[in-house]
Amino acid sequence: MSNVWVVATNTFREAVRDRVLYNLVFFALLMMGAAILVGQVSIGIEQSVIISLGLTAISVIGVFIAVFIGVGLVSKEMDKRTLYALLAKPVERWQFLTGKFAGLAMTLTVNTAAMTVGLYLALWTVKHQLSNSDWYLLVAVYLILLKLVLIVALAMLFSCFTSPFLAILFTLGIYVAGLFAGELRTMQAVNLSPAAMGWFRALSYVLPNFENFNVMGAVAHQRPVPLTLAWHSTWYAILYGAMVLTGAALIFSRRNLK
Repeated sequence: MSNVWVVATNTFREAVRDRVLYNLVFFALLMMGAAILVGQVSIGIEQSVIISLGLTAISVIGVFIAVFIGVGLVSKEMDKRTLYALLAKPVERWQFLTGKFAGLAMTLTVNTAAMTVGLYLALWTVKHQLSNSDWYLLVAVYLILLKLVLIVALAMLFSCFTSPFLAILFTLGIYVAGLFAGELRTMQAVNLSPAAMGWFRALSYVLPNFENFNVMGAVAHQRPVPLTLAWHSTWYAILYGAMVLTGAALIFSRRNLK
């Protein structure tokens, strides 16, 4: 595991130094500042507006970081020819992938934490205090982070066997489809045959159900989030992410890097 840790720390340092990453975080903080201005004109619903916009900013910016940097974790190393020198050392390909994944997960954790602090500062600026219900934000942010880590795994999977451009398209496509995975299971359409309905239902269980990680509406309206939901979502992300990373490792181990 020492090899995985070395790759992870190096990936974390490179991602933190990336200008694009700083620009995205700065943009998220700007959106939270805009939330304060919007909240000032939204009489009586300032808190809901700020929380909704803040969590949306954290989610959207995090998705962009997870997709674009996640896809480049493997392709960038191949373009720079640094991957060949690394694999010439006693580092297995699965260790390389796992380290890259862990490094970007660490980066997302740090940046999500920074944006969460910005959101709490925005709430404090408007309310001049924090109530017990405001701590539900941490559960929402935690679920967003789980979603982002799962997206990183998908981005790395596609980057192992296709070009960066197609990997970005595939990852974003899976993400959008995963937002409606739950609806595919309950979809009722008179124009579809039973076979087509069965296919959509089966597809809904194959796609990652990203709606499991969305509690923005409940938190924005100060409704408690059951801890069982966070617990089940954690195991779902771990199991699904492990399967995706295993598939990525199998594909990458058989890829001809010449």
